[in-house]
Amino acid sequence: MPHASLKLIPGVDVNRTPTLNEAAISSGDLIRFVPDRQGVGLVQKLGGWSTYAGPFSSYIRCLWAWEDTNSKSYLAVGAEASLSYILNGNVFSITPRTLTNNVAVSVSTVSGSSDVTITDTGSSITQWDNVYIQTPIAVGGLVLFGIYPTTNPTLSANTYHITAVDALGAPALATSTVTNGGAVASFSTVNTSAVVTVTLPNNGYSVGSTFPIVVSTTVGGITLYGNYTVQSIDPLNPDNFTIIAANTASSTVTNSPMNGGLARYVYYIGVGPLPNGTGYGIGGYGRGGYGTGDVTVQNGNTISTSDWTLDNWGEILISCPLNGPIYEWSPAAGYSVSAVINTAPIVNAGIVVAMPQRQIIAWGSTETGIQDPLLIRWCDVDDFTSWTATVTNQAGSYRIPKGSKIIQGIQAAQQTLIWTDLGLWSMQYVGLPFVYQFNEIGTGCGLIGRKAAASMSGVVYWMGQSQFYTLAGGGPQPIPCPVWDVIFQDLDSTNLDKIRIAVNSRFGEVAWYYPTKGNGGEINAYVKYNVVLQQWDYGSLARTAWINESVLGPPIGAGTDKYIYQHETSTNAATNGVDDVPMLSNFQTGYFQIAEAELKMFVDQVWPDMKWGYFGGTANGATVYQTPTAQVQLTFYATDYPGQTPIAYGPFNLTQSTTFVSPRFRGRLVSIKISSSDVNSFWRIGNMRYRTQPDGKF
Repeated sequence: MPHASLKLIPGVDVNRTPTLNEAAISSGDLIRFVPDRQGVGLVQKLGGWSTYAGPFSSYIRCLWAWEDTNSKSYLAVGAEASLSYILNGNVFSITPRTLTNNVAVSVSTVSGSSDVTITDTGSSITQWDNVYIQTPIAVGGLVLFGIYPTTNPTLSANTYHITAVDALGAPALATSTVTNGGAVASFSTVNTSAVVTVTLPNNGYSVGSTFPIVVSTTVGGITLYGNYTVQSIDPLNPDNFTIIAANTASSTVTNSPMNGGLARYVYYIGVGPLPNGTGYGIGGYGRGGYGTGDVTVQNGNTISTSDWTLDNWGEILISCPLNGPIYEWSPAAGYSVSAVINTAPIVNAGIVVAMPQRQIIAWGSTETGIQDPLLIRWCDVDDFTSWTATVTNQAGSYRIPKGSKIIQGIQAAQQTLIWTDLGLWSMQYVGLPFVYQFNEIGTGCGLIGRKAAASMSGVVYWMGQSQFYTLAGGGPQPIPCPVWDVIFQDLDSTNLDKIRIAVNSRFGEVAWYYPTKGNGGEINAYVKYNVVLQQWDYGSLARTAWINESVLGPPIGAGTDKYIYQHETSTNAATNGVDDVPMLSNFQTGYFQIAEAELKMFVDQVWPDMKWGYFGGTANGATVYQTPTAQVQLTFYATDYPGQTPIAYGPFNLTQSTTFVSPRFRGRLVSIKISSSDVNSFWRIGNMRYRTQPDGKF
């Protein structure tokens, strides 16, 4: 009886029909391909993973690894309800904390001084905190608006101090002394007119200036929110100026105050070292916490967010919740929570630290407190506290002129790459006077989600709205994808920002974890690209965050079970914090044609050819690949026509000692499936052979 061999073509292809996909793989899960010297790939079981930490109280959306100056390695964990770091297996929360108060305006100034006293009864603000004044307050010749560091030398629970500053950050001096006064901006409308008169004493605006309204206010049937251009200044009363609303007023209203006349203070709480004057023995017996004396410190409320971007500035962790401010946390600073960078933009869609000049790049940022989805801002070189551009620094901003929003930015080789929903931009450092040069290097290749692009070995890969791309020498190039149907026809288009790219440089793989339709909006599948073989596969593993090889070792990912797992550490899976769970790896081929024309063929023996286990076992004194207990199931599906329901033969259990199996099937077409579900095993498929003979006409 004649013999034939079966060498599988690497990669999974679902675009082809099963018959057209002869000698190739049509489906698979938890497998990978490794190159051989003939340039083809060998299919094997995917590397396993083990529990790193968890569980967390919410989905983990971002991971970042870094090392401090004492050679301690940290893993930052950005979850929807927390920001934490892991050190030596222990989890520590450094979640930013805020507090929002709407209170009657009570502000005091001293003529000729920049020191301002704010009364907010019971706020317990200390010198470690910052206050974002969202309602412009006119008082003592000053207009207070924006974020200010707080000082609190009296440690009062009801009052604190800030320093008034001008647009460049220099101290601004009050022109009069006011005690417990001040007023927010007010608005006047005229029925059927879109012109709104704003009253704000000592506003300093001129025609063409931008007046931001951060606290949404409805007056005369008009809802005011956003940036407005000053249209005119009342020459008789410069405290009044006009803006144009998006619609006409439905009634006439005079001097309706913003936020109902209340000041809105958003506090960013910094839980730092103990304030001066506190400690054991301070205050009456039994008053205050042990070791803290008689002072009540504001703890605020931990923030929540749907996503984070994380990076490190040396040993300092830089974090940005989606559409929030930028925070810092240093292992050496003594803060138990991340502290807001009070000079940085207050609203940002994301950040990245650009190297080697070391600048924080923020996108979807703001100049006024109102977010601009196409605005990029950056700090001075090597100084993340300096964000206002001057002739003596390299801080600055640029607005991308195309698209509707910036989706993601990454640090790539010698440039920062910025994706919008429409295209790709290069941001290259050129030094003074322009600091950065911006070039559109790709159109029609926008990014599908916030975490869908990454770089590996100097090459950039990303997922667009309908195909995958790589950045080659000539610009963005589409990557042919033979599993296109599985991804783009089943993608949950309402949760695209949950897509996560996962680079595994150990095996030259780039994966995208994504949510499918009907799965409740959460990630439940992946597609993987082997950049060496240029082959694809897909499966059902879910990861909500990922980092490549780092100071912590092999890649680390977060599961939908809210645990963190380290990959390539085991032959087994792990779930819900339980290690050594069987990994259900499998693949199925397309149909092989084993008979020509009207003949049928009979297959009575198949000789498996596999590697069993990792290298390092011994047998008969020789070093071999072996896992003595490993088992693989081999199933045959035979049929005569592509659309006919096949007949299954098997599964046949294969072990290292199996010489052959006898499936004894007849037909013209056959597909094979290989699967495993045991623990502590590994397998790689080689050149299987089978014995056939003609079995009559069809």
